[in-house]
Amino acid sequence: MEYAEDPEFCSMIDRLRDEIENESETVPAAFERLAETTDPEELHHVLTAPGQPLWAREIAAYALGVTGDPRAFEALVLLLNHRDPERCVTAAHALTRLGDPRTARAAAALATNELRVAYALLPIRLLAALRAPESVPALITVLERRLPADDPHWRVGLACVEGLGALGDLRARPALEAALPHPRLGAAAQASLGRLGTTH
Repeated sequence: MEYAEDPEFCSMIDRLRDEIENESETVPAAFERLAETTDPEELHHVLTAPGQPLWAREIAAYALGVTGDPRAFEALVLLLNHRDPERCVTAAHALTRLGDPRTARAAAALATNELRVAYALLPIRLLAALRAPESVPALITVLERRLPADDPHWRVGLACVEGLGALGDLRARPALEAALPHPRLGAAAQASLGRLGTTH
């Protein structure tokens, strides 16, 4: 399968191997087998069987996702909202490759959930990459919530500003203009305003 030579897959395997070694000092044979298997049914079994460790589910979800198997979708969405940003990065990469039409809606729901705003960075970046109908409205909504100068999640706001600039949609103008006075967002908002209407 194509993912075996994928740098993101290799990076994930190295990270998970290090995690396992740090926790238990020995890497189980099941890990090496799962890292090498190309059988989608075996991967799906790992994804759905009870009692599987998180590392096994992550490998299976990624491997199925990047080969376009829709059975990976729900597991990847859960990983996209994980507290560990490296798992979010891996999940976002696989979701982009998966091409499931539900992805943008799920990413928008995660990005706009104010209770989970601390974990919204990767869903926002994914929305910008997907260029879906849900992308601009979700990024505007989140950006408007991040405009108070004392908001602790300014990096999430910055991702929205940059994403809206990349998307180039004129609907973003009011929110980007409102971000201009923000001490951490203003420069990026100015740059993004310059890109509106020029990106297709």
